[in-house]
Amino acid sequence: MSGHVFVVGADLTRLSCDDVLVPTDRDLRVGTSWVPLLPAGSVAVTDDDGVTVAGSFDPGARVRELPGDGARRTWLVDTVEHEDGGDRGLSWLLEGAREALAAVARRPVERPAHGRARRLVGLPALGTGWGGAAGRRGALLQQLLPVLREAAAEHGYDVALVLRRPSDLAAAQRVRRAEGGGWALPAPLREVAEDLGARARAGELAVFLGAGVSAAAGLPTWEALLDELADRAGLPEELTAGLSGLPPQDAAALLARELGRDQLTTYVQQRFGPGPYGLAHALIAGLPVAEFVTTNYDPLVELAAADVGRPLRVLPFAEVEPGARWLLKLHGDAAHPDSIVLTREQYLEFGDHRTALAGVLQTLLLTRHVLFVGTSMLDDDLIRIAHQVRSVLTVPGDPHRRRSGTVLALQEDPVRARLWERDVDTVAMAAAGAPGPEAARRLEVLLDLLGCLSSPPTGYLLDPAYRGLLDAEERTLSAALGDVATALAGTSGRSWAGHEVRRLLEELGHGAG
Repeated sequence: MSGHVFVVGADLTRLSCDDVLVPTDRDLRVGTSWVPLLPAGSVAVTDDDGVTVAGSFDPGARVRELPGDGARRTWLVDTVEHEDGGDRGLSWLLEGAREALAAVARRPVERPAHGRARRLVGLPALGTGWGGAAGRRGALLQQLLPVLREAAAEHGYDVALVLRRPSDLAAAQRVRRAEGGGWALPAPLREVAEDLGARARAGELAVFLGAGVSAAAGLPTWEALLDELADRAGLPEELTAGLSGLPPQDAAALLARELGRDQLTTYVQQRFGPGPYGLAHALIAGLPVAEFVTTNYDPLVELAAADVGRPLRVLPFAEVEPGARWLLKLHGDAAHPDSIVLTREQYLEFGDHRTALAGVLQTLLLTRHVLFVGTSMLDDDLIRIAHQVRSVLTVPGDPHRRRSGTVLALQEDPVRARLWERDVDTVAMAAAGAPGPEAARRLEVLLDLLGCLSSPPTGYLLDPAYRGLLDAEERTLSAALGDVATALAGTSGRSWAGHEVRRLLEELGHGAG
């Protein structure tokens, strides 16, 4: 079965992957930014520019696998044209990519990381650092994306092209939109992505993240967390078996009594601390959305957002600044242990405090279209908030009322969809009983399409590396805006007008580097 090529803004060193391609030269020099991807003990020399990896390429080869004992495997790819080799052009870089992707396919991976349906191969835009293709990024993306799609189709794994510069991401999405296709989704799911993309572009979309999103990064769902805590508490089998019959908050209360509340809180803090984030975290964090809500304790979506220069202010722990993106944590944050809400007692103790937080989600349900991802829609807080919003929106005698959001569910559940039909549209990725990992992967593909459709279309307009992508009208606009940038550089830029113009130019790719 064919794999899929994702385009995502992220830090490749922190994105959860099975395999990663790292650019190097013939001497195995690696830039400083890629060092976290190198296995322990693989570095021979360190200098100001980076490191040199021990060993050498086999004769005639451009790819070297670095042995390691972790789940992730690192592959070095020679992407740097040599001084005595002349300018071999982009075709030489693309051949290196093909060789590396074929080598990756020859390594067997029985179980992809964190139960994913397909192994995930991550790589940057090869050759745009030391490789000499930095000034030809547009042409590189136009030619690299087909190579990646060919490899995904031939070998059946998924590929993530990981980009950090906003202009790189905007240009890659433009290339994909122009080519069309590439998303193996049924027509109804494509229509959902198009509708959500239009809402995101219009500033109407907010996002609610549940535990299912972080499960793809190896973190436990609520049920799995209770199982872990039960093991840690050493409960007798008859008590452990009975936990599943209790409401989750009551099961957590019993475990807190067995472990001690402080030990339970400490475990949650450690278990949900910083770590690699999943593909879904990066895809969601990259959406043009300003308002996020989660019941998760972990910091993964905020790490993903910060890695591409779009940080989130975490509420209620930070102040919201005008125009800033924010993330509300309804059940607390692992970085603030006293805020964690897990047991029935904690739910009751934080009553007034949590009522204020719930009001924020109520406002979003009244004023935005909320996209729910990774949630079972069974959380007590969520049910209560939805009921309160429903009572406000209900107009006696009016059969046509606005739904407040869209739930992206993994599998069809007619009963749950019927329960929520007055409040949200429920869209299932697969039929009831379909394998969960395949349904979760389809959700990632839908989020990838949503990101492409909602991406700002002109984020590369003033980046010289993408001049080759522009049509005649865009080149005229780019030249005129370049004159504006030159004029602005000759002023102090302290006025409100100067500040706003500079911000606009940056959004269009001016000064990208």
